[in-house]
Amino acid sequence: QVQLVESGGGLVQAGGSLRLSCAASGRTFSRYFMGWFRQAPGKEREFVAAISWSGSTIYYVDSVQGRFTISRDTAKNTVYLQMNSLKPEDTAVYSCAASTQSTIDIRQYDYWGQGTQVTVSS
Repeated sequence: QVQLVESGGGLVQAGGSLRLSCAASGRTFSRYFMGWFRQAPGKEREFVAAISWSGSTIYYVDSVQGRFTISRDTAKNTVYLQMNSLKPEDTAVYSCAASTQSTIDIRQYDYWGQGTQVTVSS
């Protein structure tokens, strides 16, 4: 079993920054691909970024490329999402997830955290 706990969400003005954390516990994480997803009100959950546990493979959705950075600290079993130059359209519940596949396909992620709210005011 895998447990994922997100933290770091909050309210920020447009142009500001936040760093989300996803602490993982349970099974060995060296096999898992870790992803961040978000869901805005009235919209489907969408992929944001993902990283292999070694850090050698990283994916971003185009809308956050150059503004968001995903990283991991294997010693702490934690994945981060540094979000800079935030925009009101980034407002959503952000969730981290784990997959045994190197993928951005939401259907391939087996374990999910509870999510953390990010609100960007204009």
